[in-house]
Amino acid sequence: MCGIVGLFCKNPELEPLLGEYLSAMLVQMDERGPDSAGVAIYRDPASDGWSKLTLYCADPAVDWDAIGGEVLDVRAKHAVVLLEGDADEAEAAIRAAHPGVRVMSAGRVIEIYKEVGRPRAFAGEFRLDDFAGTHGLGHTRMATESRVTTEGSHPFSTGHDLCLVHNGSLSNHNRLRRELRREGIEFQTENDTEVAAGYLTWRLREGDSLETALESCLEALDGFYTFLVGTADGFAVLRDPIACKPAVLAETDDWVAMASEYRAIAVLPGATDAQIWEPEPRVVYAWEKALVA
Repeated sequence: MCGIVGLFCKNPELEPLLGEYLSAMLVQMDERGPDSAGVAIYRDPASDGWSKLTLYCADPAVDWDAIGGEVLDVRAKHAVVLLEGDADEAEAAIRAAHPGVRVMSAGRVIEIYKEVGRPRAFAGEFRLDDFAGTHGLGHTRMATESRVTTEGSHPFSTGHDLCLVHNGSLSNHNRLRRELRREGIEFQTENDTEVAAGYLTWRLREGDSLETALESCLEALDGFYTFLVGTADGFAVLRDPIACKPAVLAETDDWVAMASEYRAIAVLPGATDAQIWEPEPRVVYAWEKALVA
């Protein structure tokens, strides 16, 4: 079933409260996804020439300082590390030197945290209320097609500052995974959502805009889905042609929010005055910092 939430701060004065609001929204999706929970937070851009990676290790005794670079934050088996150089090169170096460490995300602004367990416990363990940022995505998972693990939880990131959360199921993910691997896209799990994230990464690498890449999903991906995609500048929403998975959008002068159910939006300030609508099937809805629309 799964639950999705997203919040984009149009008003910079709300950015210090992003984590508090996103946490409240995520907890509202508890019944939709009791197996695991995760968030992607966009904040604190790395300086030019540097990359920011979110790392995960199942060993609680891991020495994050031994990874190299500057450790910016440590939360529940996750660490955010600042490394000099290109994100692809930094990620490859970590995988080669530290096989027990998983790279959850790489780029300049994205941070991904996820874990098995109920959303309320996750929000407390990862101190979500502490986060400030421009925008964030969250997911609560009820697994249907792959194991319940930290690595198999959402969000999935397979490109710089790009991530995806998904409610639904894809029927052709095994074939598409094989095709994308031939294009150089790497996968770490058997989860169908990671394939959708990898497909977007490939289309963007081939020169598509985010909107064009999402529109191509309508033909390339078989199944039913509501996607929420995070980028360095904002987020986008897409529902499949049948649109059987629920989604609600809301917008005020201060924020844009998306959720699987309105109750997750109702916790936000000003929700009663928001413009609220159900996104249409096959239509890409997108908001960015440079051009809020």
